[in-house]
Amino acid sequence: MTITTPAKARVAVIGGSGLYELFDESQSTTHQIATPYGTAEVTIGERAGRTVAFLPRHGTGHSEAPHLINYRANIWALASIGVRAIISSAAVGGVSPEYPPGILVVTDQFIDRTTGRADTFFDRGSVQHLAAADPFDPTLRRIAIAALTDLGEDFAPTGTVVVIQGPRFSTRAESVWYRSMSAHIVNMTQYPEVVLAAELNMGTVNLSFVTDADAGLAPSENIEADAAEPASHTEDVVSASLVFHRLRAAQPRILRAIDAILRGMPENFEPRELIASAAVTAALAREAMNLDEASAGVHTS
Repeated sequence: MTITTPAKARVAVIGGSGLYELFDESQSTTHQIATPYGTAEVTIGERAGRTVAFLPRHGTGHSEAPHLINYRANIWALASIGVRAIISSAAVGGVSPEYPPGILVVTDQFIDRTTGRADTFFDRGSVQHLAAADPFDPTLRRIAIAALTDLGEDFAPTGTVVVIQGPRFSTRAESVWYRSMSAHIVNMTQYPEVVLAAELNMGTVNLSFVTDADAGLAPSENIEADAAEPASHTEDVVSASLVFHRLRAAQPRILRAIDAILRGMPENFEPRELIASAAVTAALAREAMNLDEASAGVHTS
């Protein structure tokens, strides 16, 4: 059922590759939410005893390329219905031997290697400088780590993700470079999503699933040799078919982890205030565009 008047929710799940549905269709409602950046589709339902807003990052059926996702519309829409906490899932490649395929990662840092993405709500009329030393909410991360520990999950409690432009995957040389930059995993979508949420004073926790060994580098300490020699783990060289095959197999784990985090989150959770509340209120008071304005690239203040 699709309606235009949104319900309210304090927690949201943003589904990454492979996670396009979260609820039974008969027990949820889909809302078209107009924003200053275009329309975002959000589904509201019940999960783990909570009212949850769900937004598939790539759209239904993986129709949105990572560099073309309307991140600002998605995040503004969630903030407009009262979301305070976001649990996001993501498929990632491992560029460190300590992060092999099959492990979950509670990401704590990112390195931005994207280009040209609209990455702030404060690009006109008000300049706000976001403190981004710890981009993922520390309290939500502690809740996620405790939840995964209780589940007995195979996971890494920290991890630095390098966010690339996409939609292509890495070359071997790039993969080695990312490891030399102290990255552990690689992804195409966690920037600017995380900082946009922080700009509207929403907390984010990310649960990444390592599907592959990126460009297939053999896990060793000899980075120069890895760049020169063919990978010994060729079965883990990233491809779209490999990623989606492993994501399908991992869906029960990912959903079980999301449910555990939802259950561990207090009803009255309040995130950090990283931007002055008056500035956030002003950003959320901007007039929404209709579909014709959005397609024409018209922005209202």
